[in-house]
Amino acid sequence: MNFLIVLLVFISMEGATWLIHRYIMHGFLWSLHKDHHDHSHDGKLERNDLFFFIFASPAIVLLYAGVRQEFSDLFFVGLGISLYGMAYFFVHDIFIHQRAKIFTKTKNPYWLAIRRAHKQHHKHLGKEEGECFGFLWVPVKYFKMYFNKK
Repeated sequence: MNFLIVLLVFISMEGATWLIHRYIMHGFLWSLHKDHHDHSHDGKLERNDLFFFIFASPAIVLLYAGVRQEFSDLFFVGLGISLYGMAYFFVHDIFIHQRAKIFTKTKNPYWLAIRRAHKQHHKHLGKEEGECFGFLWVPVKYFKMYFNKK
């Protein structure tokens, strides 16, 4: 049952991420996300990196509360959120934005589609007219670009 909670929360986080990215990061917290699009930051860190702390906080609270309640369901909800956050870091920051120069030459159609959709998202420098707000699942047209090649 605990594995199922973690899995369902991890999967649900994709929808939550789309909503948060579309309506919060490209909405009232655009001031924190803007430098991620226009590269107006100095150095390696962006104001956008503050979202790590914003999004990690509920997971930490849930993990702590779940441990305090002898590993209640809250712990496994927090674990699902944390695992999604780890996946986000590795895929978004390391693979897509190449903050570490690894996985640069993939030929895998899934990863190429994810990278392409994210590139389309960054094509828009303003908070309006955005597209591809998802993370691990993006519009099917990007998958078709790489999976249907012969």
